[in-house]
Amino acid sequence: MANAKFPMAVFQEASPLLSLYNRLRPIASTHRSRFGSMLNSFQMRIISRRVLREFWETHADAEQPLKSWFSDARKADWKSPADSKAHYASASILPGDRVVWNIKGNDYRLVAKVNYHFGAVWIRFVGAHAEYDKIDATDI
Repeated sequence: MANAKFPMAVFQEASPLLSLYNRLRPIASTHRSRFGSMLNSFQMRIISRRVLREFWETHADAEQPLKSWFSDARKADWKSPADSKAHYASASILPGDRVVWNIKGNDYRLVAKVNYHFGAVWIRFVGAHAEYDKIDATDI
């Protein structure tokens, strides 16, 4: 019955690929593939640091806290909103996979959309509380 579903020719053609896969699997298991499949990943992808840099160029007091957040977030391995909340207790989880972080002792807010499956954090907003109050963080 197994031969009816999987003819031997398929195994013979696939055998070099399986051999390659088995040799590379230990290497691949420590990295996130370029397309986002998660294999014991170790790093989030932050899109984009430029947004943070542009903000701290006009708000110098936010530079170190934003660099610190970026470093921490990049090294994180968030697989769910609970993981990001556990890492940052003051973070607010919003609908639409949005997370709001308080930056520099609650002086600024950073809103990002997080794709936990692909390990990506897409920064959508950085600003003061007054600016944050004017936006809809679930839709930005």
